[in-house]
Amino acid sequence: MVIRFATLPLLLATLLLAGCWGTDRAAVENTANAAPAAAAPPTSLAGKWTLSSAGAGSCAMTFGAQPDAAEGTIAPGGGCPFNFFTSRKWSYTSAGLVIRDHNAQTLAQLAPVGTDRFEGKTGAGQDISLAR
Repeated sequence: MVIRFATLPLLLATLLLAGCWGTDRAAVENTANAAPAAAAPPTSLAGKWTLSSAGAGSCAMTFGAQPDAAEGTIAPGGGCPFNFFTSRKWSYTSAGLVIRDHNAQTLAQLAPVGTDRFEGKTGAGQDISLAR
């Protein structure tokens, strides 16, 4: 095979671009689709909390966790508003506190507001708060 000098730069440019496309694209796509990174909560979440929503009531929730944990369990008390009686897991990421049900579906996303208080919304848009 004879390669002419005039086509050599075009061939090299094509090979370089093909190599970049094949390796960098997957890394960029995986980074864009990645979940928020786990982060330590601003306070230990282990212990008793009160989940409440204006006009919908409140209930006690016991958060289980090791010190400085970024995830743990939830044992809801009776009378929880909306469907928070199905709460079983919590996780804390750079996006805030996420409460999940027994099917790992997100029930709410909350952000820290001061010491020992979180505020946010349910998946359906209802305002909720979590406080000690």
